[in-house]
Amino acid sequence: MTLRQLARIRWGVRAALVLGVATSVAANVLHANPNPISQAIAAWPPLALLLTVELISRVPVHRRSLAAVRLAATASIASIAAWVSYWHMAGVAARYGETGAAPYLIPVSVDGLVVVASVCLVELAGRIRTLTEAASAEVSATVHQPTTAAVDPAPVEPAPAADDTPEKTPPAVERAKPTTRAVRPRSSRRPPSADKVAKAAARMPGATVAAIAAKAGVSESTARRYLPASVRTSDDAVVASALPASPAATPVLADAA
Repeated sequence: MTLRQLARIRWGVRAALVLGVATSVAANVLHANPNPISQAIAAWPPLALLLTVELISRVPVHRRSLAAVRLAATASIASIAAWVSYWHMAGVAARYGETGAAPYLIPVSVDGLVVVASVCLVELAGRIRTLTEAASAEVSATVHQPTTAAVDPAPVEPAPAADDTPEKTPPAVERAKPTTRAVRPRSSRRPPSADKVAKAAARMPGATVAAIAAKAGVSESTARRYLPASVRTSDDAVVASALPASPAATPVLADAA
């Protein structure tokens, strides 16, 4: 049986035990004197038996000696409750019309139901405890055990024989085709410095190259590059005339001896 089924059965057994104890308590209360103290004293033995059976069924056993002690105590409480309930129930049955052997047999059925339900409840509690411990141990073992998946070995292809190996021919090397780059035509646009030099020379006719370069904001070499040849020649003549004339070399005659 599964754990859930055992739990359902335990509830049914517990209901049967409660029914038997309730019947015994009712008979004891009816037999007692009509005052609360007497009725409470008469109802106590069945209730003590119910509590004892519930404790035994729920508390697990760890030592055999203690288990023996509690079983002996439970048997004593059950005997006391059965003895008291039996005579109280027999008296109530006889008072309310039962005759012959019936008043003495009805209490046996109630006490028997209580005893059977108590034993079944203890047994079911042991079975449920065992299944619960086994399930928890299985879960813990599954959690701590590493899972290794079986991996099929990869198929190994046989190496080809020496005669079966195809000869590989080197690929043909293609000749590189010469790449012809398109030659861009050079731009015939004059640089801006040439325009500046031409404008400065037009505004300053007869000026020197240095003056034209200063006016155009370029160097003298740049101005000479873009000036006409006539302007450069006249400028060279002006510069040559400005230089001092070097004295002519006079030959030294040796004195006649």
